[in-house]
Formats: sequence, C-alpha cells, structure tokens
Amino acid sequence: MKKSLPLLALAACIASCAQVTTSDADVTAFASVRTVLETNCVHCHGDNRLSTMPPINDTRALSKLIGQHWIVPGKPEASRFFQVVTFPDEIPGAMPPSGHAISTKEVQVLRDWIKAGAKLPASNVKLTPQGPLPRSI
Repeated sequence: MKKSLPLLALAACIASCAQVTTSDADVTAFASVRTVLETNCVHCHGDNRLSTMPPINDTRALSKLIGQHWIVPGKPEASRFFQVVTFPDEIPGAMPPSGHAISTKEVQVLRDWIKAGAKLPASNVKLTPQGPLPRSI
C-alpha cells in the first residue's frame, strides 16, 4: 500500500502539469485569433455593442457562440461567424461593415481556429479594440 502512494502522487503531478500545458497551449493558439477579433470585431461587438449584436467582448461571451450556428467547431464553412467575414463587401451582412474585408491571412487564422475546434483559454480573456475605429462607427 505504501508503495502505491508515491505513484498516485506522481500521477497527480503529471495530470496537473498536463492541464497547465493544455491551458498554455490554448492561450498561445488563441493569441492570433484574439488579434484578429480585437482588430476587426470588438470595436462593434464589444462592451458598447447594440443589443442585437452577438457579444465578442471576452472569451466567456465568445464561448456562448460556440456550438451553435454562430461558430460550429470543426466546420468553418457552416459557421455564420466565418461566413459573414468571408462575404464580399457588397453582400449585405458582410463583416466588418466598414467597407473593407479582413485580410486573407486573417480569414485563414479564423478558419484554422474553427477547424481545430474553436478552443478558448481556460481563464476568461478580456478583448479590447485595437487599431483605428472602423469608419462605420
């Protein structure tokens, strides 16, 4: 019995280390997605958004859009969020509505994130608008 106690402690240590690594990996993987959201989305979908707009002001709010039709993990093309950012500017509902599409690189960041399961960091991350305000605000 006494010999199994150190093995249990070792197993618990390994499990807790794995959880930290997974959380760190999720934070790192989300960093490029965060940049795209803060540059293109949070100006309008942040703290001062209209009530009809889906919130993207922190990862807790974003998590509520995952698993629904907004963001379908593993299926970017089935995700309404991905669809509207890939619409040409002349299509009603294209995002962002400021008359400029997000870059091909940014689209790929979002596609890869959704395709990989749209994982978010374990702890809540506040999203803050970055860069100039879109001209539609």
